[in-house]
Amino acid sequence: MATQPVAADRPATIHDIAALCGVAASTVSRALTNPDRVNVRTRQRIQAAAVELNYTPNSQAKALSSGRTGAVGVMVPDITNPFYFDLIRGTQLQLKAAGYTQLLVDTEESDEVEASTLEQLRKSADGVVVTASRLSDDALLAAAAKIPLVTINRDVPGVPAVIIDTPAATLQALDHLISLGHRRVAYIAGPTTSQSSTRRWATLSEAAEERGVEVRRLGPFAPKTQSGAAAADAAVHSGVTACIVFNDLIAIGMLQRLRERGLSVPQDMSIVGCDDIFGADFCNPPLSTMASPIEQAGRVAVSMLLAQLNPLAGGGTRSRSVMPTHLTVRGSTGPAPA
Repeated sequence: MATQPVAADRPATIHDIAALCGVAASTVSRALTNPDRVNVRTRQRIQAAAVELNYTPNSQAKALSSGRTGAVGVMVPDITNPFYFDLIRGTQLQLKAAGYTQLLVDTEESDEVEASTLEQLRKSADGVVVTASRLSDDALLAAAAKIPLVTINRDVPGVPAVIIDTPAATLQALDHLISLGHRRVAYIAGPTTSQSSTRRWATLSEAAEERGVEVRRLGPFAPKTQSGAAAADAAVHSGVTACIVFNDLIAIGMLQRLRERGLSVPQDMSIVGCDDIFGADFCNPPLSTMASPIEQAGRVAVSMLLAQLNPLAGGGTRSRSVMPTHLTVRGSTGPAPA
């Protein structure tokens, strides 16, 4: 087999392989994408030529011929939020093990960016994992009808979902504060579009009435450290002695602001965060927070998506999976001030 030169500044194509083997480019394409349709001797010649020319299949061409891209989109609202680090690692490891490439997208806490990204991923990905979606229920249902999709921390009937059960840990946090003598507690709410925040507040308000304590909702606040200053000021003004906070980032910002105001945590105010992000135990004081198996949530979401993509592989499909949570008590909570 005489090797034909291929320009050094471009990768080999199926036309180069075809010229080397003396066959049509369409035959090369069939041999590489659907080998059973080409006789054994021709197929072996083509495969040998592909190795000799260091041919790498074009992913877009492969997608056109097979209907699959070998990629899965993973969408998060804010890639700088440490909560998503372990989740992204979980999806990445599970996808890699299954032979898929992860396409990571930061949707910037925007429903518009999320909607446009979902539309784009229909062409470039086989399926999507959507984390903490800011879209409406109807929009998510419509998207799930167009592309295989699993949500994390967003529960919409008809859309497969992995739910992190933070309301359960929120109850643990409330009971922990009550046991320390707190009777006036604030819930520092997250974005109005966050279903998790809405579910936690509903759980808290009902539980507070049953337990005979006062819980008031403050916010909404953006889920960033910078929001902590305004949240701390609101909490001090409200007269509460403890706060259960939407996420650790806001809670850490609150610790900083309370210190600036000359207030001590937990002597003057107790703070409970949520997510147990990296660094939560390095704060001053270390942050009491609600923890969950975040990396495992990412793995489970990918497994549920792969079951949609490969229904013949067995294993069945799940439409909903709930991940447990628990309260981790550290130094930011203490007895209510006299």
